[in-house]
Amino acid sequence: MGQQQLLLIIVGVIVVGTAAVVAIQLYRTNSIDHKRDLLADECVTLASNALSYYKKPINYGGGGNSFIGWEIPSGMLTTVNGSYAAVVADTHVVITGTGTELITGDDYIEVHTTVSPKDIVTAVVR
Repeated sequence: MGQQQLLLIIVGVIVVGTAAVVAIQLYRTNSIDHKRDLLADECVTLASNALSYYKKPINYGGGGNSFIGWEIPSGMLTTVNGSYAAVVADTHVVITGTGTELITGDDYIEVHTTVSPKDIVTAVVR
């Protein structure tokens, strides 16, 4: 083989290697974003459940305009997408979702959803 052919092979290997690294990084970023969306979705589902409890009269198993007594349903404490915990107060609930997707080191995806009688606010922490 001539020097020109060897040079073309080396350049080709570098281009293919770079393309593979970029593709892996894009896949990883997309995977993390998708998990964040799924985690936020499940937090909003739990928030709707809490709001429903708040509005339901005590006679029908609700809170009667209070969040006290609401708990995360046992089937939703841990899902494929993450695990959930709630801090319940009389006038609001803060739901924390911790994802199964590792971002870096020991940092996992985390989403906080605050539920009040008037609104649901979701914030992505990590």
